[in-house]
Order: sequence, then C-alpha cells, then structure tokens
Amino acid sequence: MLRKISPILLPLFISWFTNLYAQNLYLTSVGSSEIETKTIDSLGYQYSFIDYASLEFELNRLKKKILNTGYIESELLNFKKQNDSSYLATFSLKNQYTSVIINHNGLVDMSILKLTGFLDKNDLLVIPIGDLETTLQSINSEIANRGNPFSTLILTDIKKTNNKTLSGSLSISDTKTRTIDKLVLKGYEKFPKSFLNRYLKIKTGQIFSLEEIKDKTATLNDLVFANQIKEPEVLFTQDSTILYMYIEKSKSNTFDGFLGFGTNESTNKIEFDGYLDLSLTNNLNYGESLKLLYKSDENDQQTFNLNLKAPYLFNSPVGIDLNLNIFKRDSSFVTVSQIAKINYQINSKQVVSAGVNSVTSTDLLDQPIALITDYKSNQYFINYTYTKRQNYDFLFPINFLFEMSTGFGNRTYEDFDEQQSSFSINTFKVFNLNDKNSIYGKISSNYLVSDTYLENELPRFGGINSIRGFEENSLIANLYGVLNTEYRYKLNNTIYVHSVIDAAYFENKIANQKGKLFGFGFGFGLLTKSGLFRFNYTSGKTENQKFKLSDSKIHLSLTTRF
Repeated sequence: MLRKISPILLPLFISWFTNLYAQNLYLTSVGSSEIETKTIDSLGYQYSFIDYASLEFELNRLKKKILNTGYIESELLNFKKQNDSSYLATFSLKNQYTSVIINHNGLVDMSILKLTGFLDKNDLLVIPIGDLETTLQSINSEIANRGNPFSTLILTDIKKTNNKTLSGSLSISDTKTRTIDKLVLKGYEKFPKSFLNRYLKIKTGQIFSLEEIKDKTATLNDLVFANQIKEPEVLFTQDSTILYMYIEKSKSNTFDGFLGFGTNESTNKIEFDGYLDLSLTNNLNYGESLKLLYKSDENDQQTFNLNLKAPYLFNSPVGIDLNLNIFKRDSSFVTVSQIAKINYQINSKQVVSAGVNSVTSTDLLDQPIALITDYKSNQYFINYTYTKRQNYDFLFPINFLFEMSTGFGNRTYEDFDEQQSSFSINTFKVFNLNDKNSIYGKISSNYLVSDTYLENELPRFGGINSIRGFEENSLIANLYGVLNTEYRYKLNNTIYVHSVIDAAYFENKIANQKGKLFGFGFGFGLLTKSGLFRFNYTSGKTENQKFKLSDSKIHLSLTTRF
C-alpha cells in the first residue's frame, strides 16, 4: 500500500535524493615523469569538486603555483576527461629556475630597492623566484607612496643566464611624479594655516603620498582644539592632485574651580579655600591659548597667574610663551615672576623650549626677618615636554606626560650675589589594565641649588595638585619629590571611583629639616553636561604622626569645557 508524502517533507526528500545521486568531480595532475609527478603532488592541490567551475579554478591556481616555484617554461600538455567524474591534467615542468637578476636601469630610487633586501654589491636585484611577485608589488607600492600612485612595474627582456638563473630589466609604465596642487579643508575651513605647514607638515607642492598623509592627519586628534572627522580623500585629474581634509573644531575652552574646606588646628573652625582657572584656546583661530589662574586659600595666600602662548609665530617653526605670576603670602611678602620663552614643536607629541625667568620679591613686614627679604633673580632655562593623548577616553584624555626643566642664573639680595641652579620633573602615566580598571601614577619634584636660601624663594607644594591631605602651598622646601597614585575603576564611561595613596620626601635647609609625608583617601569623578566634577576626601600625616580625621581635607572641583 502506497502512502502519500507530506508536502512539508517533500522538499527535504528531494534534497536528500539529489545529494545521494549527485556526482563529485575529481582532478588528477601528473608530470611527464615520475619525478615531476611527485613535484606536483608536493605543491598540494584540491582533488574533489562540486562542479566544473571549481575544478577549472583549481587547475589555474595549480598552474600559477608551478610558475611561482620556478618552472617558468612549464606547459599543460593535455587536459582530458577520463570518465563521467574524473579529469586528468598532464604537465611538462621542464627546468626549474631559482632566481632572477634584474637590472633596474636607474628607474627606481636606490633607497626603495634597499628596502627589498635583495640588492647585491653590483646594485642589481637578485630575487628568488618565489619572492619575485611580492617584491615587485612592494617596490611598486613604495613608488606610489613617494608621489607616483599610477606607476606600474614591468619586467622585460627576460633571458636565461644559466640553468638556474634568469635575467631581466625593469621598466615603469608611468614615471610622472604627483604633487599636492591644492588643499581643500572641509568642516573647519578656518583651521590655522600655520598648523597645516608646521604641525601636520602638509603643503602644496609637496610630493604626494597617501599613506604618509594619513599618518600625518591622524595627529590632528592630538590637538585640543580640532580633530579629524574622517580620513583624507584625493581627487586626481589629468594635470592636478587635490587633497580634501575633513576637520572639525572642538570645544577647547575650559573653566575649572574647586571648593575645599577643613578644620583649622588652632581655632577648630572650618575654613574654606578655592581657586578659579580659566583657559581660552584657539578663539582667534591661530592655535593660541590664554590661561588665567586666581587662587586664594585658607593660609591667606593669594596667587595670580597669567599665561599667553602663541605657536608658530608669523608662520615660523617657533612660538612664544609669556607668563606672569604674582604670589602673596598674608602680609609677609609678595613675589612677582615673569617668564618669556621660545618654543619649538618637534612633532605632535614633543616640544622643546628655552627662555628666561625674572623674579622680584618684596618684603612686606614692618620688622625685617632675616629669612624673608627683598631679592631679585634671573635664571635661564631649557624645557622638554612629551605628551601622549588617548582622545577616545573622555575621563582621562592624556595617557602619558613627561616634562623636564633645568635652569641656571643668579640671585641678588642686599650686597650678596649668588649663583643658583634648579631642576624640576613633572610626569604621569595611566596604565590601562582593561576597559574598566586602570592605575594612575604621577611624580613631581623640584630642586633649588644655592649656597644660602631665603624663605620667600623656596618652592612651595601641597594640596589637590600636589600631595593631597595637606593645605594648598603650605609646605616649603629647597628639595621635594611627590608620588601620587590612584587605582581607578570605571562604573561606566561617565563615572569612576579611585583611591588616593600619596607620598612625599622633602628637605628644607633653612629649618634644617628632612621629612616624609603621606596622604590617604578616596574620591570619584563624574562627567556631567556641565563638565567633569571631582570629589576628593584625603587625610595627610607626617612620618611619625598618627592620622586624625579632624585633619582631613575635602576638595571639590568642576572642569567645564565650552
């Protein structure tokens, strides 16, 4: 009795029946001798195929393998169908050549040929047969990168030198060198032209290399005030090359402030301190920056700092940096420092500078104290800065900073004139363990070398930007070093929490004092629409002192970008 097949099962049955009776095709390849057959087998090729097109493709691939192995005189003697499913290919391999000696005829720059590693003492290319195709491709790519993107290398006059070696000559189909004839900026048309010429080092008349241009434009993301929207594009015409760059202007102005409070040890009253930090960058579209800092803290100290930076002055490779700093401590003294320096940007990450620092300090006390007195000093210095950014991270945009400065000069007070020198380092690094965990480490130090010291000339440290848990600028020393560490954990891309473990060593020759300081605590950061809000709770102690919660400091800050 016959049963009906379900309409649902019918397609499955047809597919199974077709596969059962479908025949695969098979390819066998042999040489004109047993040795040649073994050589072909050693090259490896596919034997079974589902259709004739796949078999034909594999046969052509095998031909190319034989040629690349050095059997350039090989022939396919016969290709025939043996039965319904089997095909036989018979080859004659003939002689195997191992290398090709190529005369480049001076058409290719020697520096390009040296990159291949196959240039002999006679400046001829001696290339193994198996490396011939990839070597010619690499030479052609390098020629394209150096201004000739449409060039094509051709190997001509191929001859037998002996049974193992061939010889030939190079020719190039298109020898016209392309240069950048026009630059077109899209998105941020007022991007500083000096940064095109000096920072990116891209200008008209330059030999065209797309690979080099992509590397250069990628450094746009290291700028604070601009970034690249997408990779550059090129329009080639018969007689010109037009480069299109896609740039957008970034929000680079910042406003930063914090409010701190703690308990005064003498009065047991809560005291407040804070600061205002304003940075205006590239508002005139010259890449310039203006920074203003005003700080007043619980120690009745006031700081005013104004900095003006103008890079690539008059489209030259150098820029200027002017700085005015005024520091006043209660009614004891006021110190005015004026700095002028010349900057030279080596590349997107490195800057070197040299300048002069002129300082005038005035004693404000009615009754002079020996350690605080009027003085003047002039010091010449050099500075080096290296910055590596990670712009994909909005919370921690700078991954590594290294800044070093050294100077020498003289200081004059009353009838004494002394030679002085100074050395300072400021560096930090973010060690990214994974997407959420990172470790932050920072080292800052300052060393003033002199025969005698005045209290109003000593470097000051302590506070949220130095060793945390201590009052702002409450510590003075002719030598100090501070280590700041944080373990950071990102809850998401806008919130992180962190630990605070700080340590410092200082020497004060005026007070004949040496000591170690420590700061411990925790904090968090929150990226809001208004900016980055930071909270720190830290407690500081000296080497032989116990922690007191009453000495803890709470620091709040908000950095707004606009």
